[in-house]
Amino acid sequence: LGGNQYINSSALGAYDDYLTRELVPFVDDNFRTKAAAKYRACFGKSSGGYGAMLQGMKHPDVWGAIGNLSGDAYFDFVYRRDWPSTLDALAKYAVGDYSSKKFSKKEKARRELVSQGLDDGRIKRFLKSVWSKEKISFSDGHCLMSLCMAATYDPDPSASVGFRVPFDMDTGELIELRWKRWLAHDPIHLVKRFNGNLKQLRGIWIECGTSDQYFIHYGMRILSKRLNDCGVKHVYEEFDDNHSDLDYRLDKSLPYLFRAISQS
Repeated sequence: LGGNQYINSSALGAYDDYLTRELVPFVDDNFRTKAAAKYRACFGKSSGGYGAMLQGMKHPDVWGAIGNLSGDAYFDFVYRRDWPSTLDALAKYAVGDYSSKKFSKKEKARRELVSQGLDDGRIKRFLKSVWSKEKISFSDGHCLMSLCMAATYDPDPSASVGFRVPFDMDTGELIELRWKRWLAHDPIHLVKRFNGNLKQLRGIWIECGTSDQYFIHYGMRILSKRLNDCGVKHVYEEFDDNHSDLDYRLDKSLPYLFRAISQS
């Protein structure tokens, strides 16, 4: 699909395993490093920030500090609002007739599929069309991003496309069971579970712009609040900017991470 959130997914690949079991050992074997978790930091922005946060939660034996720069959090705000336009983009590739009151067994079976978040063929047709284009539109790009998130958070090897979507593609109704699969990966719901691991880290840097166009600043505020509630020390900064072109912020986060992993 062309994207991932740096966690393991049967639909996209074992990115978490790749980072911790392949990449880190490769770097230690081939470069002059201090091969211990306390001397390593993991940081990223947006999807990378999410990935860094999850790495810190799950692998304090690998990382000594993390930097979460505008990383995805509070999925109810960040992702759900994109799905109406995603469903509209996919509808162009649908073949069923939902307006018909009388329908065949085949149509009934199709409706049953989409009510369970399964593809009735439109996702496959959309993907085939997108990957045949030299340049895709803005709306197609965001539709593809939503599908990548579905493949990340709700993979299903038994599904025809390898994952399920969290909405009925005909009616737009939220499929609660599927959405729960997404929320199980939301950092704001993971702090309590992994707070012991997070407390082992030497540094946690979290930041976000106050005008983030994906509204991630709300998720980051919740994340910081829940870290405080669990007694997890961290730095949280907000700044007057959005989600884009934030490389200048590295002047803040990287020195902090360097100091964290330079402690004896």
